[in-house]
Amino acid sequence: MSYSASKTLPYKVELYRQLKRKRTAFAYAFVLSLPVLVAIAVKFGPSGNSGGPTRLGSGTTDLIGLATIGAANFTTTMLYFATPFLLVTVIALFNGDTVASEASWSTLRYLLASPVPRTRLLIQKMKVSLTLSAIAVLIMPISAWIVGTIAFGTKPLQTPLGATFTNSVALSRIAIMTGYLAISLLFVAGLAFYLSVRTDAPLGAVGVAVGISILLNILDAITALGSIREWLPVHYAFSWFDALATTIDWSVMIRGASFCFISGTILYALAINRFAHKDITS
Repeated sequence: MSYSASKTLPYKVELYRQLKRKRTAFAYAFVLSLPVLVAIAVKFGPSGNSGGPTRLGSGTTDLIGLATIGAANFTTTMLYFATPFLLVTVIALFNGDTVASEASWSTLRYLLASPVPRTRLLIQKMKVSLTLSAIAVLIMPISAWIVGTIAFGTKPLQTPLGATFTNSVALSRIAIMTGYLAISLLFVAGLAFYLSVRTDAPLGAVGVAVGISILLNILDAITALGSIREWLPVHYAFSWFDALATTIDWSVMIRGASFCFISGTILYALAINRFAHKDITS
């Protein structure tokens, strides 16, 4: 049987390897736990009136106050909660751990000796990491909708912008928000993947990627930076909020998605270039 580089390290094999890992199960469990824990806290926690105007489900016209109206509102609020840290951490884990973990286990050089071409190895790793990341992003709204339906029913979506949508329209808007969120996380994914190629310490790659994301969020909150903030990838993290308007203004979402897609692609390209010239010793 002749050797064919295109048949080495099949996508399904690598996907199966990563799905079997405990970190994958734990990561998905964390994503699933957010809507469950929030729903339990709201349904069975103390219901005093001392929570202030932004108390979850208080009925105020902000996103958090409207959270318990129904499944659609609950799902939207869970996306809001998950955007700045939870999904960032999970996506950084899937992308920052993928190559560095092989190096830390001293299996990377054996994979290359199989022989699996370097570029193919990295592309297969990238495809699997993005697949796992996409699954994590999808789990959030799906699980939130199911939990929200059980806990709060299926009333129409009421938005802080004054619009009310039927469940069919709400589902389409949530799909838009989820799709945008997935694209906006490409920057973090690309950054973590690049760091995974640069180091043999998986937690180091994941931690630095999350740390940089937090730092950029802090910088984005400094209004004194003015228009400089528009060049920060995290500046567009919540642009999906525009999908809650009666008429969607696509301009900011298109700009944010383009910026994150381009920056993520550049980081993935840098990772491939770095790996192609890296001296593999582990």
